[in-house]
Amino acid sequence: MDASSSGQGAATGGRWGALGPVGLVLAGGVSVQFGGAIAVSVMPKAGALGIVTLRLAFAALVLMIVCRPKVRGHSRADWGTVVAFGVAMAGMNGLFYQSVARIPMGPAVTLEVLGPLALSVFASRRAMNLVWAGLALCGVFLLGGGGGFSGLDPVGVAYALGAGAMWATYIMFSARTGRRFPQADGLALAMVVAAVLFLPLGLLESGEKLVRPEVLALGAAVAVMSSVLPYTLELLALRRLPASTFAIMMSLEPAIAAVAGFLVLNQALSVNEALAISLVIAASMGAVRTQVGRGRARKSGDVVVTGATPDAVLAQGVEGTEGTEGTEGTDSAEEPVAETSGK
Repeated sequence: MDASSSGQGAATGGRWGALGPVGLVLAGGVSVQFGGAIAVSVMPKAGALGIVTLRLAFAALVLMIVCRPKVRGHSRADWGTVVAFGVAMAGMNGLFYQSVARIPMGPAVTLEVLGPLALSVFASRRAMNLVWAGLALCGVFLLGGGGGFSGLDPVGVAYALGAGAMWATYIMFSARTGRRFPQADGLALAMVVAAVLFLPLGLLESGEKLVRPEVLALGAAVAVMSSVLPYTLELLALRRLPASTFAIMMSLEPAIAAVAGFLVLNQALSVNEALAISLVIAASMGAVRTQVGRGRARKSGDVVVTGATPDAVLAQGVEGTEGTEGTEGTDSAEEPVAETSGK
């Protein structure tokens, strides 16, 4: 009876062990996108630049308190990397929030995902990825109502594409920062850089609106939901979840964004937009699986470095595709994957 109970407990533990990290990743994605939806609802009170300023400032404050990173003992190259990471973070957030101020969240996140997807396709250099790129382009064609983006604000589309380019840059510098700084120290310092860069823009656009109690409270909520909470959940998930599986799940973010936009902002999708989002998600998942197949051909298994940020884990191998394998600091043979929510 004891053995049977023990076996049943082990089986139950195994099932929960498999479901646990998956649930954490999904919870992180829901937190990011619903936090973004709340941010859009706050924009009439604080403006797009104002809400980005509050999100970055509160997130930087929390991360600095929790991580308490060391500011001494780093080289000029280390600081250059973390500053570049912060610039990419600021640009990604600023452009994305300008986008969702003009177009629905589902299409905005779908267009933004094209940046990391392009990074994934170009870095892997496999013919199969041309199929995934073509599938993504079909999705973009549908999203634009036949190629002209007649149903979407072209400025919002441009902002979303720009955010995607900055997201790809963010992923690459996240990997480099993760190798130069322990734990999440580099992320905390980069968040401070991003917050300092955005502070003048937020003050210029919103002024005294930023210090109104209700705006401060909502800004803090957005920071927790869109940065602090999902980052924490993803780190916990990556302790037990292969990086490749994590990346595939992150490919679902456009769909989560569409649901958040519908429930919070009453943004309904047309049939074409829903199909377009599905095509881009499929392309992203396909690109990730292609990379994983290549990585496993060279090295068995997924390597997750303890303490590495989600983006650093997912960007393993970016530099390796440009040079020789086995370069110091490259922890995995896998190529960079499609995207992550750690922005």
